[in-house]
Amino acid sequence: MKRTPVLVLLFLSVVSPLILYTDRLGSFTSSVANNDFIEEAPALNFGGNNEKLNAVSQESSNEVKEPVGVVYSENSSNSSSESHILEDDSTKELPLAQSGEHKTRVLSEADDKQSVIEQVIAHEETKSDGSEKPDLNEEKQLGSQEIQQDLPKKEIKTETRSSHSSGNVGSEKTQKTNSGRQKNNTPMPDAKVRHLRDQLIRAKVYLSLGSTRSNAHFIRELRLRIREVSRAVGDATKDSDLPRNVNDKLKAMEVTLAKGKQIQDDCSAVIKKLRAIVHTAEEQLRAHKKQAMFLMQLAAKTLPKGLHCLPLRLSTEYYMLNTTDQTFPNQENLEDDKMFHYALFSDNILATAVVVNSTVLNAKDPSKHVFHVVTDKLNYAAMRMWFLANPPGKATIQVQNIEEFTWLNSSYSPVLKQLGSPSMIDYYFKTHKANPDSNLKYRNPKYLSILNHLRFYLPEMLPKLNKVVFLDDDIVVRKDLTRLWSIDLKGKVNGAVETCGESFHRFEHYLNFSNPLISKNFDPHACGWAYGMNIFDLDEWRKQKITEVYHSWQRLNQNRQLWKLGTLPPGLITFWNRTMPIDRSWHVLGLGYNPNVDQKEIDRAAVVHYNGNLKPWLEIALPKYRNYWSKYIDYEQPYLRDCNITP
Repeated sequence: MKRTPVLVLLFLSVVSPLILYTDRLGSFTSSVANNDFIEEAPALNFGGNNEKLNAVSQESSNEVKEPVGVVYSENSSNSSSESHILEDDSTKELPLAQSGEHKTRVLSEADDKQSVIEQVIAHEETKSDGSEKPDLNEEKQLGSQEIQQDLPKKEIKTETRSSHSSGNVGSEKTQKTNSGRQKNNTPMPDAKVRHLRDQLIRAKVYLSLGSTRSNAHFIRELRLRIREVSRAVGDATKDSDLPRNVNDKLKAMEVTLAKGKQIQDDCSAVIKKLRAIVHTAEEQLRAHKKQAMFLMQLAAKTLPKGLHCLPLRLSTEYYMLNTTDQTFPNQENLEDDKMFHYALFSDNILATAVVVNSTVLNAKDPSKHVFHVVTDKLNYAAMRMWFLANPPGKATIQVQNIEEFTWLNSSYSPVLKQLGSPSMIDYYFKTHKANPDSNLKYRNPKYLSILNHLRFYLPEMLPKLNKVVFLDDDIVVRKDLTRLWSIDLKGKVNGAVETCGESFHRFEHYLNFSNPLISKNFDPHACGWAYGMNIFDLDEWRKQKITEVYHSWQRLNQNRQLWKLGTLPPGLITFWNRTMPIDRSWHVLGLGYNPNVDQKEIDRAAVVHYNGNLKPWLEIALPKYRNYWSKYIDYEQPYLRDCNITP
């Protein structure tokens, strides 16, 4: 009887607690057995309450920080790998890896410095397009990120605060606002082309460094990447020109460049190499500019085949004509002072034809317009034949040979004597002995032609006329010029458009003001004026003896100490205080060198002038202005077709 209560009490005090705690231990041990290992002892969960171990000090998560790095992950559902970039190095515990997975991490550079090469590339991008400098930290992360493609590809699952796809490397670099952040995901145009070219520059730097050249495997890989990217880029100027697989080439190159960054850790060597590259590039740029200037001058002086063929064909036809068919009609108008007379001196047949045609077609009464054309002996027959075959409507035309003016010889004209002197010929044709000029335009052989200086002898050439309009052969008339003869020049000799809107059109840029003869007589800041369309009062010219003034200054400039060659500098001197400014709408310049002439000025201009090297009859002409000139040429004309002269 007594043993039964004792056994019950023993069961309640001993066995019941064992049974009670056995269930909880079973749940604990089973949970532990299901894991391969436990990361931290303090993280064990007993009955849902976290208890710290008192025997071992607990490390705070705020004290131990994970290094900034890039975790490579491969999504089994996607053939292309995705890399997730950690945006900051805040304390975030990484989750435990599952069974069969390995965690791989590439740390950022220990000193957290920006790559010197990337700084230079980013600086050049900012200078070239004016956009914000790319985020260099992002570029550094991308470089580290791409290294993972060379490591064993094992699936790694990780959590980050944000993820970015490495497939948008080229566009992400350029999608920055002023704060360096992205506003949207739309890539800037042609960003990938620029990025690929930047990669080539960086690759060539690594290719030439001693530390990387000693690594044969890396050099072979780098050269392979350079060939791939070079073939992919080619002559592309926009992203749409790139091949479809260009993203793969871009990523592969970025991986190789990241390897080079790890091999070459001496920034000073990279800086020296980049400085050498910049210096070499600057030297090459100067050489190319000089060569381009020379080639431009050469192209401006060269006569196209068609314009060489044309006078030959015309001359042949002219000498086959009867003598009675070689004369022009209306020759009685040549000395009629009531007519509107134009003087034009040129050896370019097609250019002369455009000047005459454009003037006649825009004239209200073409029958009152008379053209006095003077050319050289070589083109005399061809010029006459052109206007015999293509008469200028009701207008009167006269074509003269410069040799008909027997009074114009070296004993009368100082400039003619200078043009035939040995020193002048040596200046043009033996330039290795002559002192070089910084501006090659003064070495143009056109200045050796007296045709370029006939404008200073207008009163002698047209003794019966009171007024004449001088026209250059590189102008196009767009409106009626009759009103020019009604302009009151107020006792001045020359009516011209001033060109002092820009500083380089002042006297100081045409004349040598270091010479006392120039500095004592002229104002260096005085406005220049334009040759090309001028109204001259020949009566005043004769009264003021302008030709004698011109001769006196030409004698003083025998050694070219007062100005370089040309007709504008002596014109500025000869007509100093004798020029009447006329409205700018009469004469608009710049179509031979300036692609940004105001369209409104062109539309209201009476005459447009192709001054400069880009003449409209040359292939180097500015296309946007060529139509103003070519519209006055009939390209179906037999002589033009025979010589293959096309628009």
